Order: sequence, then structure tokens, then C-alpha cells
Amino acid sequence: MGYYDQDHQNRYKGQKGNKGGYFLASLVGVILGAILVVVAVPKLSDYNVLPYTVEPDEELQDEAAGNNNNANVQNVSLDVTTDVTKAVDKAGDAVVSITNIQTAGFWSNEGNGSAGQPAGTGSGVIYKKEGNTAFIVTNHHVVEGAQELEVSLQDGTKLPARLVGSDIWTDLAVLEVEAKEIKTVAEFGDSEKLKPGEPVIAIGNPLGQFSGSVTQGIISGLERAIPVDIDQNGTVDWQAEVLQTDAAINPGNSGGALVNISGQLIGINSMKIAESAVEGIGLAIPINYARPVIDDLEKFGEVKRPYMGVQLASVNEIPGYYQQEALKLPKDVKSGVAITSVEPNSPAAQAGLKEMDVIVEMDGQEINDIIELRQHLYTKKSVGDQMKIKFYRDGKTQEVTMKLSGETL
Repeated sequence: MGYYDQDHQNRYKGQKGNKGGYFLASLVGVILGAILVVVAVPKLSDYNVLPYTVEPDEELQDEAAGNNNNANVQNVSLDVTTDVTKAVDKAGDAVVSITNIQTAGFWSNEGNGSAGQPAGTGSGVIYKKEGNTAFIVTNHHVVEGAQELEVSLQDGTKLPARLVGSDIWTDLAVLEVEAKEIKTVAEFGDSEKLKPGEPVIAIGNPLGQFSGSVTQGIISGLERAIPVDIDQNGTVDWQAEVLQTDAAINPGNSGGALVNISGQLIGINSMKIAESAVEGIGLAIPINYARPVIDDLEKFGEVKRPYMGVQLASVNEIPGYYQQEALKLPKDVKSGVAITSVEPNSPAAQAGLKEMDVIVEMDGQEINDIIELRQHLYTKKSVGDQMKIKFYRDGKTQEVTMKLSGETL
């Protein structure tokens, strides 16, 4: 006898009924989906929506490439003219390279003719063209000891040069060359108007092989005083008054141009403080200070400086015992310049100065040592000027007026 479960049968019937419903629902869904596809595909095609993959459009690629090319062309063709490039264009061709040629000792002793070899290189600036002659300013140390001098222009033209005059105290020299090939002359600026932070450009021949090199910087300081040992004996003889710049100045730049943003010559590059711990300290002779020296060198071959006719010693270098016993200075006087000898008929002799007098003032300015005396005499006085001198003699102060002549101190 079979077992009949009514609840089971009902569930079975329900499942069969549900399957029929599922089938009908699925069939309706398929039909509706087909209708939607037919309706939607034309609309999607309006938007160029393609199934699976999209192939790149060659025309669009060409247009994009064209746009990129145009952008590159625009970058390359930009006008890069600036105030700096204008300044370099104005002054650059006035800067030359200078070769110091010296004869080797063997050849000079034998007298077999010249076998000159480059002993050093530097830079120079063409500052004047007059008739058939062009004048070039450079550093004394660039041309010192030369038997021959050769100047190279920016276009590579080489010209023999003649030394007109040189001055060891200011480290300046003047050369002359034939003017036929010279087309550009530097314009003098005014170094008195310079301000710290003002942009400047150095142009020269660093290392003797990078002619026309340009470096840019600023004025880092004005009226710097740098001690100089003129005769290389270990004693400071002079204080060079210079401009400080952070424009790169290297060996070979000496004598080259320091120009302002207008392309005007405002300094002659002279030296660089070359110590391992120092970076970016270049020095240049202010053009206002250099111009009177340049004029004298051009006209006379030397600098016409006022002359006293004395031999001197700084008091601070004399032992204290002799300061008291020989010079008879008061104990509170520790500085000044002692006269160790006076030339007959010299300005000093005519003014009444004597050996063992100690100069402590000139024209009301305190004089502490020989360097300050030279600075006052060489930079503030001219040949023929009157100069008031205050000095100690036998422990007491006296004053005289001296008329300066034009010999060498």
C-alpha cells in the first residue's frame, strides 16, 4: 500500500507551477531585452560608442602630433633677449684675451733669437680708439715681465700689442694695438653709483682658453680694503680699494670687464680670494678709481704721484724701548709713522721735517702706519698740492705745511 502525503503533493504541484511561471517570466524578459537592444543601438551609435575595443583615429593622432610640434617650435623660437644679453652684446666684443710671452733663459743668454713662450694669460678691455691706435686696460700682473704681448679679439684675430705703461700699486696697465680691426669700445660707467645687490656681469678669458666667458652675479660689497704685499717680502705695503662680487672670477679673468646691467664698464676684474673654505668672493678695481691711473699711464707711461722725499717706518713695528728713548714719544702714543731719513732739497726737507720726527696726522686725518700715509698721499693728493702735517718732535706736537712735488715716494 502506498503512502500518500498530501502536503508533499501540494508542494510538488506548487513547484511545477513556479517553474512554469519562471519560464514565462524569462521568455518575456528575453523579448523585452531584444526590443531594448533594437531601440538603443542606433542611439548609442550616434555617440560612436563601439563594443570591446576602440582603434585610434589616425587623423586625430596627426592633429595631436601637430599641436605638440607647434608647442615645441614656439618654445625654441622664443625671444630670449634680456637685459643681461643686451649688456653682453654691448660690451662683449670690447673684451680681449692677452698673452704674456717671455723668452726662455737659454735662448736669451745665447742670443740666438727669440724663442718666446706664453708665460701667462689674462684679459683686457678696449676703452679707447684714437686714429690708428686702440688702447686696452688690463692688470699690471698680467703683463709683468713680458718680452712680447699678444692680444686676441673675440673673432680670433691676433694682434701684437705694445706696453704703454704699468703701475704696480694699483695693479693696472695700458696697452696699445693697431685700431684697424677694432670695432667695439667699452663705455665707462660710474662705480660711485653702484649699490650692494645690483646685478653685474664679468666677461673675460678664464684659464686662458675660454675666451669671452660670461658670468653673472651681484655687487656683494663696496669699498673693500684688501692688504697687498707689493714686493712679496711678507709685509703688507698697500691696501687695495676694490669692489666685491660673487660673479665667478677665475685665473685668466684678471684684467677683464665687470659691467653693469646697462653694459657699462664699472670695474676691472683683478683677483679672487682663493682659499679652500672661500667661495664666491671676486674683486674688481672700481672704474672711477682706475680712470685717473689709466689717463696717466696713457699720457706719461707712469702714474704721476706726489712725492715727500723721506724714508719711513711704522711706529707699531718699532720696539717700545726705542719709541721712548729714540723717538721720545709720550707713553700713550702707540701709532704713527717715523721718519728715518730725509732727502736733501726734497719737499719734506723744505718743509722743515727731520729724522726721528713722527707723523700722526695729514690734513687733519689720523695716520696710524705707512699704509695709511700712502693711501692719503696717493689717493687724496696731487702733484703741486699743499699738505698739512702734524708730527711729534722730542715729545711735543708741531705742524708744518708741505708743497708736494712729482717724484716717486
